[in-house]
Amino acid sequence: MSAPVTGQPPLIDCHNVSVYRGETLALDGVSLRVAVGEHVAILGPNGCGKSTLIKTFTRECYPATNRGESHLRILGRDRWDVRELRGMLGIVTNDLVDECTRGMSSDFAELPRRVTARDTVISGFFSSIGVWEHHVVTPEMREKADELLARLGVGHLGDRLLTEMSSGEVRRVVIARALVHDPSSLVLDEPTNSLDLKATYELREAVRTIAQSGMSVLLVTHHLADIIPEIERIILLQNGRVVDDGPKEKLLTSERLSELFGVPIEVGRRGPYYHAW
Repeated sequence: MSAPVTGQPPLIDCHNVSVYRGETLALDGVSLRVAVGEHVAILGPNGCGKSTLIKTFTRECYPATNRGESHLRILGRDRWDVRELRGMLGIVTNDLVDECTRGMSSDFAELPRRVTARDTVISGFFSSIGVWEHHVVTPEMREKADELLARLGVGHLGDRLLTEMSSGEVRRVVIARALVHDPSSLVLDEPTNSLDLKATYELREAVRTIAQSGMSVLLVTHHLADIIPEIERIILLQNGRVVDDGPKEKLLTSERLSELFGVPIEVGRRGPYYHAW
């Protein structure tokens, strides 16, 4: 269950934020607040602005300045060093998973050697993809990497190349990479894309363990089954706008989701998980 931490600035405080992607208004006056320690899912159809919202939090996209008074504060601050901010948020996106798997980065040319799971986690200390010759890796970093791999259930894969691992194993390694700085939250963007049933189950169990440790989990998805039991609050996003925000028992209904996605949807529940068809 969520356990918001009182007496601290909100993890995210976003008011009337609009963002353009080229000529397209991707976010239109978005306002939301997420407390430290709170677990939240942002749910909506493809193209509704979910990924743009995450990129705005991490300063990959910037709010428009011509659409009225607005602010975006992370942990009470509106100015951050980008690398520090991304470490504080513990971001895991499909783009990052792909970069780690390919051994490529927008900042560097192709790596001189293939990358192991342990190297991938250690690279989180340097905000890089893989470990480079100029990086000074300490015994403490190696110890933390092995600890996190074990925590995510892939400790036995430390010396395995990412190119020799399954998609589910790679995602858990990249989540471990996001945790090296003990961030305030783990932000997951469509975490179960392309995973089979076993890998999906293992990933969700790993995320549940993280949520139960007290770290905030912010999940972005269009799959109801991704919403782990610890997440109790749902934010619905449609056409770049927040159209509803509340407890999942209220919002995860056939009527509400049919309206959100624009097709007839039947919602069911098995144990603590919701499903739609």
